[in-house]
Amino acid sequence: MVGRQPWWMPRSTRLIAASATTEAESMIDPDVPRCTLRGGAVTFTAAVILSLTGCLGTVPVDPDGTLDTATAETLRVGVSLEPDLAEAGSAADDAPRGPLVELATDYAESIDARIEWTPAGEETLVKMLEAGDLDLAIGGFSDQTPWAERVGTTRAYSDLPGLDGRTVVWLVPAGENALLSDVELFLDGEAAS
Repeated sequence: MVGRQPWWMPRSTRLIAASATTEAESMIDPDVPRCTLRGGAVTFTAAVILSLTGCLGTVPVDPDGTLDTATAETLRVGVSLEPDLAEAGSAADDAPRGPLVELATDYAESIDARIEWTPAGEETLVKMLEAGDLDLAIGGFSDQTPWAERVGTTRAYSDLPGLDGRTVVWLVPAGENALLSDVELFLDGEAAS
């Protein structure tokens, strides 16, 4: 007669050992604990995930806090003038106009910010983004922009209102990923509408 098999022994081994005994003795004793690591593994995995979440904080982040600084304050937007996209404003209010300007204004409203416009050429705008003097640059920047190595760029958008199929990207300071992500979320919503 084979005695009780240890709980740590695999079930298949217990069954083989039990099959050598009589029919009454071959029933597995329900009081014998089975080796189940499933509950422990789930608990361990949950603990690891929770501890890593605490270490990582909020992702994505802005090392310079651009999004937090602009929210409910001032969004500093550089504009590179481009016909039919971003054009010089009238002498009365001096604010630029065009579909990209309207989108930037709508984005600023979505974060409760007012806009401080800076019209300039592309190279000047990129230098200002690098220096931290601008939060965002709009204009005729395409997905082939040579500035992508120096600053952050949004995904390419061709289906935004007023673009008439032209593909554009917006520029942000390099590494300011929370701002970049927030701008892209806004532009995704505009492209879908």
